[in-house]
Amino acid sequence: MPRVSTDSPATDADGAGRAAPPSVTHNGDVRWSFSPATTATVAVAVVLATAGLALARIDLALLALPFAVSAAWAWDRRPASGERSTLEVRLDAVPSRGRLGVGLTFAAPEAVDAVVLRLSDVGGLGGEPQEVVVTPEVARRLSASVPVPHSGPRELMRVEYRLLGVDAAHTSQPVGPVAVSTVIRPRHAAITSLPLPPRLRGLTGSHDSARPGDGGDFRDVHPFAPGDRMRRVDWKATARRGRFDGDLYVRRTAALADATVLIVLDSRDDVGERVAEWSMSAGVGKRAGSLDIAREAASSIAAGYIRAGDRVGFQDLATHRRMVTAGGGGRHLSRLLRAIELTSPSDVPPHRQRAPIVTPGALVYVLSTFLDDEAARMAAMWRANGHRVIAVDVLPVADLTGTRSSVRIAHRIVMMERVDRVRALRAQGVDFLRWRDPSSHPDAALLALTRVHHGRR
Repeated sequence: MPRVSTDSPATDADGAGRAAPPSVTHNGDVRWSFSPATTATVAVAVVLATAGLALARIDLALLALPFAVSAAWAWDRRPASGERSTLEVRLDAVPSRGRLGVGLTFAAPEAVDAVVLRLSDVGGLGGEPQEVVVTPEVARRLSASVPVPHSGPRELMRVEYRLLGVDAAHTSQPVGPVAVSTVIRPRHAAITSLPLPPRLRGLTGSHDSARPGDGGDFRDVHPFAPGDRMRRVDWKATARRGRFDGDLYVRRTAALADATVLIVLDSRDDVGERVAEWSMSAGVGKRAGSLDIAREAASSIAAGYIRAGDRVGFQDLATHRRMVTAGGGGRHLSRLLRAIELTSPSDVPPHRQRAPIVTPGALVYVLSTFLDDEAARMAAMWRANGHRVIAVDVLPVADLTGTRSSVRIAHRIVMMERVDRVRALRAQGVDFLRWRDPSSHPDAALLALTRVHHGRR
């Protein structure tokens, strides 16, 4: 099946889109055949002529004459073989209000009266196919608005088309379907409260570390030592504390340092709000799924720490290929956002033999639904190794509408096991955060986690 794909536009450090992605062109060979009407005309002419000759009735033979002339005229004006049609697809740079603009430009060969376009699986939501019949002039510039309720790699629609010749005497074979795919960038939440690891190890940054140095806030007043600068001498403290001649006291500030953050995303499954669709393991509904929430959380966290001057890395539990080592800067943020938006559900074994490598002293964010033990096991292991771990719950609010009693009982058992799993993590010192909590904004929840560990660096 032909596939037309285009990627979302690149972004600069502040997340703004640059330019729309280039248009993609699909060329198809046109194979003509008689339309059902022309075939019926030939059949009627043959039947009437045969009947007239067999029954020796001139009137029946004369009745066959108009049908024969019409069939001969259609044969004489048949389209030339070997022609090609061109379908060009253009996408808007950024979705607006949950919808993405799609432009279709169709170049039909000569001797075409109409173009039949068939659109199916619009927005990746299924539904009934839609057909539209337009003239070649109208087909040169068509526009559509496609719903995009989900982020990440998405198939926007499938396009099939066939051509109708002059007076619909000839029709082409269907061409396609052409799958139009793109990558939808998740939205970002403004994050200003950034929890930090227990100890900062970087030499530059925007956070006050535990060691003395330059650039930070006031730390203490200390006796003058070799290496201290005379301009830091606090003469009031010297006059108050000095006991002997030559005693000097200096005001010391904290050195600035950066934090190392690792974002671990569990993309092994994607469950939506409707519990009845959980067995599909794909966000097929019209509402956001767990992986949509995870992409939003990971993008927001990465953007917040990068803009604060910290180093951020990314790891996908489902694959080794989507791994970004820790770094900083605008270009690194673009790499992080690209790796995050490309995450998709993966069919992998539930148990990972080797855990991702974590930089010593890093802060680890684990984004998962915690419906099984794998992500919780990783979080507990990193916490036991001395890292500060924040478990981010990305499970949507369950909707039990239309479920059977057996499904409700199974869902209740799964949720009870999940509650026990979360309690065990909290007992081991893992911080827990629900990203889409109806009672608070993620920034407020992160602020609470920042205050808990304030001053413990």
